[in-house]
Amino acid sequence: MDTRHRGLFEALERFYDALPRDAAHAEQHGGLVLFVRNGAGWPFYARPRLDAAPPPSLADITTVRERQRELGLPETFEWVHENTPDLLAVARSAGLAVVEAPLMVLDPAALVDPATLTGVPVRLLDADAPDFGAAVAARRAVATVGFSAPGTATGPAGAAERDAAVGELDLAALAEERAMIADGRRLSALAGTPDLGVLASGMAMRVGDVAEIAGVATLPAARRRGLGAAVTAALARQLLAAGTSLVFLSAGDEDIARVYVRVGFRRVGTACIAEPAPLTP
Repeated sequence: MDTRHRGLFEALERFYDALPRDAAHAEQHGGLVLFVRNGAGWPFYARPRLDAAPPPSLADITTVRERQRELGLPETFEWVHENTPDLLAVARSAGLAVVEAPLMVLDPAALVDPATLTGVPVRLLDADAPDFGAAVAARRAVATVGFSAPGTATGPAGAAERDAAVGELDLAALAEERAMIADGRRLSALAGTPDLGVLASGMAMRVGDVAEIAGVATLPAARRRGLGAAVTAALARQLLAAGTSLVFLSAGDEDIARVYVRVGFRRVGTACIAEPAPLTP
């Protein structure tokens, strides 16, 4: 572990372990813990146990993947490289493809005003707002379209694709999100105009005084206008106002990381996301 950031990495590890526990139960498999969601909703990951010593083995990964397949879950693993450096080689030897994402933390003194990044308004979702359900649906639709075209380049997909991606909301999942926003465990932000609708969106998840910003996406047709940066800045600003002492995120690649540098984030390490490698013909 990088001793310069020992306390930071330990805080991140505790966050990742604690985040799913409100909505999932934990299964321990050797040096790994698999979080299995209770009820409907986005599935969680497997990651190293907080007290894992020695680190997860190839056998542990194999066992967890078998369990994930049994439960119909994606074979996804996440960890901070600086906390568990040996796991990278082990995961690849298991046939997993590993994305090494820039892990970045906010410098509060460097955080910019969202209004300086774009002229498009950014709003935070209110759990009591009459349009809460529609706003959540729009956020998810923008994410679906945005993440289907990774990177920062502009593209043709825009409002029509967003509207086509709006799906029916699970009422239990919507109630869970409303409750989490109401008590400050989650934030959601939207950037858009009345005539064009939602163009960019993002969210933040908070445990105690640590929060992760995630899911920041912009419709490809609306990129290069500072929208993703403004959404990120608005979320970070609200988190600091709520007393959050550590705000972090994982960038998809180095180009996306440069966007977050503009907002006030700096790189401290690497977040690893592993899943089965695609089959080659």
